[in-house]
This record gives sequence, structure tokens and C-alpha cells, in this order.
Amino acid sequence: MNAPIVETAIPAASQLNQELAGAYFHDCWQTTLAPHQRTAMQMYLDAVRQTPGWVNALMSLRNRVVGLVGLKNLGSLGGLPAAKAAADYRPGDRAGIFKVLRVSDEEVILGDDDKHLRVQVSVCKLRQPGNDGQDGVAVSTVVHVHGLLGRLYMIPVAPMHKLIVPAVLRRLRQ
Repeated sequence: MNAPIVETAIPAASQLNQELAGAYFHDCWQTTLAPHQRTAMQMYLDAVRQTPGWVNALMSLRNRVVGLVGLKNLGSLGGLPAAKAAADYRPGDRAGIFKVLRVSDEEVILGDDDKHLRVQVSVCKLRQPGNDGQDGVAVSTVVHVHGLLGRLYMIPVAPMHKLIVPAVLRRLRQ
């Protein structure tokens, strides 16, 4: 399936809309998927398990560089326990580089806090009636920075983010 991946507004149905006030950065990428029965958590897990190698290489570089200024080593995006099923994730659990904050069949919100920023990511199922039975998915990100370190951190991260999310979504479509 070659549906376009488009940058768009965070879906009205997403709980992440409540986090937009005062955000330093936010974006949302959306695409259409073949009909499926996956939950939002399963889509997240499927996506990060198929993370392109260049993204993991960038995460490794990020971890080495930010360690020099005392920030967390997050590991790799797809660093997940292989045997844990999507239905077994609960708020507070780690799922790769993020902690699960909220989870339902329709949306999972994950996030991380560090001294330089607070990031939240949503994977939201989009029902698209009349679209040949296809469903959509939106991946939204909201970042609140803490001080100068957070703003400096976002200088390279924001443009890379706009490459990474569509690349991960391309893999999810396959």
C-alpha cells in the first residue's frame, strides 16, 4: 500500500490535544493502512520493531552525545521485550525509549521526562468510514522544553524528527 504520509493537525480525538498549551514543538503525521484489527499499542510495537537501521544509529549517537551533559541514555527505539504482548502493557511500563502513560484500543500515549524536556507521543487509530474499509493512523508528538538545554537539544532533533516519523510509518504500512 502506498498511501501518502502527510503532516497534519493532531486529531481531535487524541488525548494529546490537552498537552498543546505552551508546547515548544508539536507535529502529527498520518497515513492510511490496510484494514486491520490491531490496537494502537500493537501498531506502536509493530512500528518500533521495524525501525530503520539509520534511526537506531542516530539514537546510539544521541545517547553518546547527551551522556556528556548528563542526560539519560534511552537505548534504541525498538528495544522491546520480544515476548511481551501489546495487551500486557499498562501505564507505567517501559515500551522501548518511552514509558506508557495512557493506553486504550484506540490510542496509546507514551512519554519521557528528563531535565531538558518532556515529550509525549500518541499513536491514534483513525476510523475512516467510506474509505474502502481502510483505517488510518496518526503519530503525534508534543514537546515541552525546560530551559536553554531543552531549546538547544531541539535544534538538531526537530528536523530529524520530521524524517524519522515518516520513515517509521512507511514500515508500518508494509
